Amino acid sequence: MQITGNHQIVRHNDESVREGYIRNGGKEVKLSTSALNAFQCNNRIVMAQRKHLDDFLRGRIIGRLECGRTQLEVSEELGIAQSVISRLWQRFQDDGNVSRCYSTGRPRVTTPNEDRYLAVTAKRNRRSTASDLSRQPSSATGTTVSRQTVYRRLGYIGLYARRPVRCVPLTATHCRLRLAWSREHALWTPQQWSCVMFSDESRFSLQSDSRRTFIWREPGTRYHQENTIERHRYGGAGWLVWGGIILGSRTDLSVTMTGHIYRDVILEQHVRLFRGAMGAEFLFMDDNARPHRANIVDECLQSEDINRMDWPAYSPDLNPIEHVWDMLGRRIAARQPPPTFLLELRRALLDE
Repeated sequence: MQITGNHQIVRHNDESVREGYIRNGGKEVKLSTSALNAFQCNNRIVMAQRKHLDDFLRGRIIGRLECGRTQLEVSEELGIAQSVISRLWQRFQDDGNVSRCYSTGRPRVTTPNEDRYLAVTAKRNRRSTASDLSRQPSSATGTTVSRQTVYRRLGYIGLYARRPVRCVPLTATHCRLRLAWSREHALWTPQQWSCVMFSDESRFSLQSDSRRTFIWREPGTRYHQENTIERHRYGGAGWLVWGGIILGSRTDLSVTMTGHIYRDVILEQHVRLFRGAMGAEFLFMDDNARPHRANIVDECLQSEDINRMDWPAYSPDLNPIEHVWDMLGRRIAARQPPPTFLLELRRALLDE
């Protein structure tokens, strides 16, 4: 609704006032013919501004202007703002086109060839960062791109930044022995597995592997060889922790490990008790670490009649206790504040 002085002009669709009248101080006053025409023109203009002009209406406007009609006359006749008609006529005089131009947004910085160049570079060096890749087009073609552009271009073809899978280095012999062990135990029943104690050590360091290095890979290629990192040793000050699990039970954690500690603390105080409770069906699983294969350990196992499970070398992924170490590591990392000294780390491990 439009306000003019003290008069309130009411549109035709206002049911409270009769058509052709205005409200002035609570009274209805009849409009003159010229005022009514001006109001009707203004009403059509307001309604027309709410939608875009189609090509047919644009042609009607240009046709009337070419016939010598003024912009004001066309505006009043068609109910379109004069500014819209003025811009349309100016555009027609400039390029002879009156069709609506649809904006395509910001133009792309890179060309299709540069996009392919980014993809090939990322696949050849999967550990390169987005910042490194953003400098490649600049050095090759002079095009400057941002890190976000690199993420979008690689994401469009299915390359995303992900953490690589860590694995131990395996030889052909390791692979053959692992496969033979898996086939041998593939049909074991839950009753047979319930007699096996799985044990292992894990190192918890104050300066753990942050795993901040990402790689570019496609979905579904997590375990491909080019997307893995071979590593089996970690540096930094920390503690070596031993633990054992069996169906429905577990042992306490033991910190630090040597051949004598392994025999006196672990075998004597933990494994021997489980062997006595479960009988001759009991199987003890440990890997091929040096403390486990010491002569004093072999003698202790023979004297206590404890049977060992054959275990292929470099096979931590086959041991279910790795899930326990993962959960324990997450709890230690979530502590606030995190352990900063070895004694604090040892206390945190035993508390968790």
